[in-house]
Amino acid sequence: MSQTVARAIDIISFVSVRHRTLGQIAEHLGVHKSTALRLLQTLEEGGFVRRVPGGAYGMGFQLIALGQLALDQVEARSLAHPILHELSEKYGHTVHLGELAGDQVVYVDKIDGRGTVAMGSRIGLPAQAHTAAVAKVILAYQDEKTRARILEGAALTRFTPTTITDADALEADLALTRERGWAEDDGEHEDYINCLALPVFDARGRVTHGISITALRAVAPLAELRAHVDDFREAAHQISKNLGWGGDAYGRR
Repeated sequence: MSQTVARAIDIISFVSVRHRTLGQIAEHLGVHKSTALRLLQTLEEGGFVRRVPGGAYGMGFQLIALGQLALDQVEARSLAHPILHELSEKYGHTVHLGELAGDQVVYVDKIDGRGTVAMGSRIGLPAQAHTAAVAKVILAYQDEKTRARILEGAALTRFTPTTITDADALEADLALTRERGWAEDDGEHEDYINCLALPVFDARGRVTHGISITALRAVAPLAELRAHVDDFREAAHQISKNLGWGGDAYGRR
């Protein structure tokens, strides 16, 4: 491991126990104060340590935020997986769990349905913001500022005749998603595949995850997926309850 990286990790661990002065950190590392200060300045700029009253150093808020994101991701996936598996077994379709990570929605779990046709989604890959139902359902429930920032970076590339490539049309689609409580992918990325997605609410009522049920058009067109939306919504609600949500399946307390 790089000596600089090792020292940075050591500093973070050292100040996480209690606030430390520059002298204490330098002594702990066995380096001159100037060397310790340079490391601290870099870590402070990144938000991994912070100055506290009196001039000592403590854990930075960025570190706390990243730690919470990591916990949320692990908890959500582990709590959702049995429910996703049950849903896939019942209907035979592919089921995804998506998560808002920074300014993109990423697939964090996937249960393959019955059949041999491969789908382009992969765990760890981002979902297209303007085509993937799981991305659209998560974005639909973000505040206006967050949604605008994320969509600003979306290319709105056309993949099929039904792809939404106009920003106003996409906003209208997201508004409809909020109104009815689910999002759809009408063959918008792969024309032989359609999808329906539901929001997952956390303990504070935020939507940082969503589940999607994806099927071949020839096996289950959108109309058939819509016919089971109440069952899909109940699965999403069960995950929400597992995450501490005390309201209903529509995000109401």
